[in-house]
Amino acid sequence: MSRAGSRVALYCVVAGGFAFLYLPLVVLVVFSFNASKLVSVWGGWSVGWYAELFRNEQVLSAAWLSIKIAIINATGATLLGTMAGLALSRFGRFGGRLLFTGLIAAPLVMPDVIIGISLLLTFVSMEQLIGWPVGRGVDTILIAHITFSTAFVAVVVQSRASGLDLSIEEAALDLGARPLTAFLLVTLPMLAPALASGWLLAFTLSLDDLVIASFVSGPGSSTLPMVIFSKVRLGVSPDINALATLLIGSVALAAGAATWLQIRRMNRG
Repeated sequence: MSRAGSRVALYCVVAGGFAFLYLPLVVLVVFSFNASKLVSVWGGWSVGWYAELFRNEQVLSAAWLSIKIAIINATGATLLGTMAGLALSRFGRFGGRLLFTGLIAAPLVMPDVIIGISLLLTFVSMEQLIGWPVGRGVDTILIAHITFSTAFVAVVVQSRASGLDLSIEEAALDLGARPLTAFLLVTLPMLAPALASGWLLAFTLSLDDLVIASFVSGPGSSTLPMVIFSKVRLGVSPDINALATLLIGSVALAAGAATWLQIRRMNRG
């Protein structure tokens, strides 16, 4: 095969891969403007399902609950993950390092079903022993999400902290800065990209989680993925297409804004 033919074949394969990934999203967005009540039958253009979505109290309350849980989870996981990542990168051999490393890595490879069942059994045992938590709700979802999100943040922070130039911190200490001051004014700014990445990763993991939240949630604490899954089990409704389109649009705007800021920073550099 000639070089031109190889290039055409490569382009076809790449185009087919992108079409396989993104064509279903395009179809979903188009059918979110479908006027028909049947998802698979086109009935003309309409934005009525978006209005119906914003009148759905169940979906709105679940979305607001998911956002609150994701924000608190991301903040808590970033704090704990930063401490864990710094401990793994800055301290050498210490007692229990191997066990600590294994505990950090376990949530990364363990199936969500196993994590959900183990946390459910833990909460039930705690309720029987100490009387807390009473039932399952927002508190248990938060604990569960922070538990597995911390591992992801710790890995990100550890990789960043391992590559930092320690001489800058040592220079700050030599110039009279206290260890806490040097950490806040020197180390923390250098870790800022990793902290932002870890926070966003934890936020996304919490907002997207369905399996673990299904095990540790109770009445009145249904997150948005749980509500969507319960609706889809009864058949996809057009308002779910509208909700998915809004989520796709939000992600696209965030990605576009991040790309624009990165290009702007590169041009300034």
